[in-house]
Amino acid sequence: MSKNRVKYGVKKDLGQVLKEENKFRKDLKLTKRRGKNIEKLKEVVYKLANGHALPPKNRDHNLSGNYSGFKECHIEPDWLLIYRITEIELILIRTGTHADLF
Repeated sequence: MSKNRVKYGVKKDLGQVLKEENKFRKDLKLTKRRGKNIEKLKEVVYKLANGHALPPKNRDHNLSGNYSGFKECHIEPDWLLIYRITEIELILIRTGTHADLF
């Protein structure tokens, strides 16, 4: 792996800078314990960080209420990713089931 690569296959010199919130890291540990295929998450994060549109199956959309200003997409039907994109950062906020997050 080249030195300019970071997690999820996102290159530092391409796309967004990747930032993981502490809550996301805890959620990710739980997701791994549940036996989820983390490669699916990596594929979605790679696309987001490099400015690629997600396919319709990921149901990418804006959130409201407590998560106003954030976006959510589906990794699987009941496995979600909450994130925020700025001009320079992709911030991974939370991941988990509907029951975990809402």
